[in-house]
Amino acid sequence: MRFTFRFLLLFLFSHLIWTGGLAQTPAIDSLKNELELHQQRDTTQALNFYRLAFEYFRWDQNLALTYLQKAEELSDSLNFKAGKARVFYLRGILESIQSNFPESLKYFEQSLDLYESIQDQNGIASIQTAFGITHSSLSEYDQALFYYRKAADIYQKTGNERELITTLINSANVYSETGRYEEAISNFEEALFRSEATHDEEGVASVRSNMGVIYQAQGNYPMALESFNKSLDYKRKTNDSLSMTVMLYNIGDTYHLLKKTDKALESFREALNLAQKNDYSSILTAINSNLGKVYAQKKEYEKALIFYKISMESSQELGNIKQTAISLVYIGEVYLALQRPAIARENFSQAIQIAKETGLPSIQANGLLGLAETYLDEKNYGKALPYTEQANLIGKDLELLEVQKNAAHQLSEIFKNTEQYQKALSHYQTYKSLNDSLFNKENIERITQLEYEYKYKQALDSANIRELKLTRTVFDTSQDLAKTRQNYLWAIIGILLISIAMGTMIFIEKLKNEKSKTKNAIVEQKLLRSQMTPHFIFNSLSVLQGMILNKEELKSVSYLSKFSKLLRIILENSRDKLVLLSKEITAMENYLSLHNLEDNQFDYSIDVAPSIDTKSLLIPPMLIQPFVENAIEHAFLGQCGENKIEISLRLDQQQLICTISDNGIGIATQAGSRSSTKKSLATTITSERLKILSKDLKMKGEIRIADRSKFNEKGTLVTLTIPYKHNQES
Repeated sequence: MRFTFRFLLLFLFSHLIWTGGLAQTPAIDSLKNELELHQQRDTTQALNFYRLAFEYFRWDQNLALTYLQKAEELSDSLNFKAGKARVFYLRGILESIQSNFPESLKYFEQSLDLYESIQDQNGIASIQTAFGITHSSLSEYDQALFYYRKAADIYQKTGNERELITTLINSANVYSETGRYEEAISNFEEALFRSEATHDEEGVASVRSNMGVIYQAQGNYPMALESFNKSLDYKRKTNDSLSMTVMLYNIGDTYHLLKKTDKALESFREALNLAQKNDYSSILTAINSNLGKVYAQKKEYEKALIFYKISMESSQELGNIKQTAISLVYIGEVYLALQRPAIARENFSQAIQIAKETGLPSIQANGLLGLAETYLDEKNYGKALPYTEQANLIGKDLELLEVQKNAAHQLSEIFKNTEQYQKALSHYQTYKSLNDSLFNKENIERITQLEYEYKYKQALDSANIRELKLTRTVFDTSQDLAKTRQNYLWAIIGILLISIAMGTMIFIEKLKNEKSKTKNAIVEQKLLRSQMTPHFIFNSLSVLQGMILNKEELKSVSYLSKFSKLLRIILENSRDKLVLLSKEITAMENYLSLHNLEDNQFDYSIDVAPSIDTKSLLIPPMLIQPFVENAIEHAFLGQCGENKIEISLRLDQQQLICTISDNGIGIATQAGSRSSTKKSLATTITSERLKILSKDLKMKGEIRIADRSKFNEKGTLVTLTIPYKHNQES
């Protein structure tokens, strides 16, 4: 059983985008120059001291405190309330980083009183954000969201776009932590859109790293590593030690989940050095916990227990309820491995109770799986079953693949030992499918590509460093040589520089090619997942099984024939960049026929204009199917009567136009439902493919989706402009 720890990362990352009520912060060098030029002891100097303190707090807290003390003394002497409010605010942040939450709340309340006395709306909003972050760190999520909404309302009124983005990110972190991923993603997407629109590079990096946390929780480890590494690159450039520590912890945790122990230890050790150097107590607690996990993975259980208990004790001292619950789950796992189920059960039960009280469903699910495992060890299958089923329900609701996988394995064992072999087989097949989806070949290849990309970048950096050293050496040497040899030396320098420049250009070109291949691989991988999901395959096999059990021999043979043909066509087409239009139409006919074979829930038609030769046109495979699937699954919900799906293909001014229309409830009605997320996902994936294919084929490709109510009709109309090329063999 695995557990993804995310609380600390989300909380600390929120601190990185607090701005103290200021729109932007100047660079340190600029501020120091301004202090030298402005010697007068006035409010301007007080603000400059504060800004320097704020710039330093993320990587040198001693210097931050020095400038903060100067800002406070000058603000007191001038009775400068706005300056004093900022000082209290930053002191509250520094206390929060040390997990001294009661003290931080006192400073925030003092700051709020001063901001309210001078009616500084942005200042008031910044304190509401601070309250939200602090309550989030205390696992008081409803209160955290309450304060974030108050801050957002103020920023909306004052037009403070940067801080509005901050509240969106912080709210998304709370939703992610409590398993409400759809709401989290919605907030992140809006924050990313606003950050890109305002060219806020730090805001973009913040959103992407937090998205990495969601990818990790959902088992998409390659995308998680890509997000964390990109954020780490940016944080290294800005020398932000706090963010670097968090990102290194994230990377190590992801490698641990992938069972890459050496890489996990490498990242954790680098994070540990930074955390100890800067006294980041909360991160040290998490790193100790993960070191315990690494030793547990290596089956050195006594060492693992030592680190887990250190983590739990420090969590209790800091009032970190969530980390305490996580440590209890880990300790329970170790005692299970040591074959001491009774002690393990005590720890799992405590963790479940804390998770219920604080609203942490993912921790609760892992605790339930551990509790069930203790009864499995004692062969008490009746007591194990309800706990496993509860965990499985939570896993499905939150789309936690790791939880679902482990629950499926436990259920298979329970039913096998209670001689319910059909159920045991069904759950074992689910377990294998989920396990493959988490650790499949594409994931491993993607990770290798990412590692290759970053090694290339490091090699390029090393080459540049060698270039600088070589140039300096040659320059120093040339000063001591006779004038007659200078031309010769400069010729050598020129040759060396040209060689290095050419080498650098080759490096960059290769790197661009690797990135292009990676982007294509991501889109194609998303495409294949969206086409033949395990859910559809299992449903099809279940229908086939029912036909066989009901002795519907002819019907089952027909169904199996269509299903195997469809599966073969889709797998064949997914390997090719372009396929014959006739093959794509055949796949669609089989797909529609297969869906409609059981109960004839809709009528369908595929109309190809006479001007189109389906065997002479090559098109990208499986562009049409996601929208047909959406129509089948969502268009006719709660609708009775004659349901129709119509697919039409035509050529219009050398453009291949495909329309998919239905007479269902319409996209406007579906917009508020949960299923709309899937529809937007199909649109996003297809849009990404079309951008790449349009460039490759030098032909327009686009998607338009409309509710047919605009035309006084019923249903949804999808219009695809599909890039194509002529088949040279026809």
